[in-house]
Amino acid sequence: MMRIGIVISQPPGYSETFFNSKIKGLIQNGHNVSLFCQNKTNDFDLCPVHVAPKKKINKIVQMFAIAYVFLGLLFNLTKVKKFIALEKNRGTSTKTILKKIYLNAQFFKSNLDWVHFGFATMALERELVPKAINAKLAVSFRGFDIAIYPLKHKNCYDLLWEQVDKVHTISDDLLQLAYGLGLSKEVDFQKITPAIDTGQFKSDDDLMTFDSHTIKILTVARLHWKKGLIDTLEALHLIKDKGISFSYTIVGEGDQQEELYFTIDQLDLNDHVTMLGKRSHDEVKALMASSHLYIQYSISEGFCNAVLEAQAMGLLCIVSDAEGLSENVLDGQTGCVIPKRDPLKLAHTIQDVIDYPADKKNGLRRNAIDRVRDEFNIKKQSEYFDQFYST
Repeated sequence: MMRIGIVISQPPGYSETFFNSKIKGLIQNGHNVSLFCQNKTNDFDLCPVHVAPKKKINKIVQMFAIAYVFLGLLFNLTKVKKFIALEKNRGTSTKTILKKIYLNAQFFKSNLDWVHFGFATMALERELVPKAINAKLAVSFRGFDIAIYPLKHKNCYDLLWEQVDKVHTISDDLLQLAYGLGLSKEVDFQKITPAIDTGQFKSDDDLMTFDSHTIKILTVARLHWKKGLIDTLEALHLIKDKGISFSYTIVGEGDQQEELYFTIDQLDLNDHVTMLGKRSHDEVKALMASSHLYIQYSISEGFCNAVLEAQAMGLLCIVSDAEGLSENVLDGQTGCVIPKRDPLKLAHTIQDVIDYPADKKNGLRRNAIDRVRDEFNIKKQSEYFDQFYST
C-alpha cells in the first residue's frame, strides 16, 4: 500500500474522468490517496483534499496567516529544515524559501511515499518538496505542459528533470519532446494513455450507413487555437464549394468563441455550423450517436479522450498528426491521420471518407470499436497505475 499525493490545481469535476477513474482505481487497489490543490471549488469527496494556504491582499491579514501556518509546522520541523537546506544549497534567498514553505505547508504536514504532479507546470517552484518530506517525485506529461509552455519559458523544467524519479506520459511523442527539453533517458517512465468508460460509450449499430442526405460531422473540444478549429472550418468551406451537404457541430467553450463565430460568418458557413457550448456526457453521447464523422484537427494535442469516445461510438474519425493523436487513431486501420495545418488536405480526406465503400467504412469502424474496448478501458488503466507506484 502506497501513500500517494496527487497535485492538481483543483479537484476534478464530474466530467473529468481521467483523474476520477485514476483515484478510484488506486483506492480500490488499496492505496492511500490524497489530493493537494490550490483551490477547492466543488464537492469532490473521493479522497481527502488538502488546499494550499492563500496569498492575502491585506498585509496585516497575511502576517497573521503566515504566523498561523508556521505554528502548525512546529511538529514537522525536520522536514522544514531539510527543505531549507535543499533550497539554500541552490542559492535560494531566505525570503523566497519562507514563501515556499508557506505555500507548500500542507506537504510538510503529510506522510507520503509519492508526490505526483498531475501536470509538469504544477511542479514548478515545488521541485524540492518531495525530497524534503522523503517522498518520491512523479510527474505526468500532457500536451500543453510539454509542447507549448516551454516555448515561452526556456529551461523551465531543468530542476524538475534533476529531481524526478518517475515519469508518466500519455503518448510516445510527448516523451520524445521531454527528452528534447532535457529529460534524461535514464529516468524511469511508463506510458499510460487516457481511458474511457467503454460500457457507457459504445455503438448500438453493427453497420455504418450514410443514409442521411446531410453528412453530420462533430467535434468536441475546448475553443482554443491549438484545437485547429479555424483550419477545420476552412476545410469545410472547401467541402461546401464542392456541393457536399453537411452539418458541423462544435461542442465546447473557450476564449476563441468570438473568432470562430466571425470565421463561420466570413466563410459563409452559418447554415452549416452550430456551436453548442458546453454539454454533459450524456448529451455528447447522444450527439455522437447521431453523427457520421468526427474531426479532431488539432495543432497540438496530448491524446484526447473525445476521440476515444467517438471511436467507441462507431464514428469514422479524421485527426491530425499532432502529438498523441497518431497513437489514438491508427491511420488506415481505425481512422485517418493526416498532417496538421493543411485545410486542403483535410477537405480531400473528408470527401474521400464520405466516398469510401460501405465495407471499408465498416472495417475501420469495427477496428476502432474493438481497439478502444480492448486497449483504452478504465480497468486496464487502473492496473497500469497500480504498477506505476509499485515498481
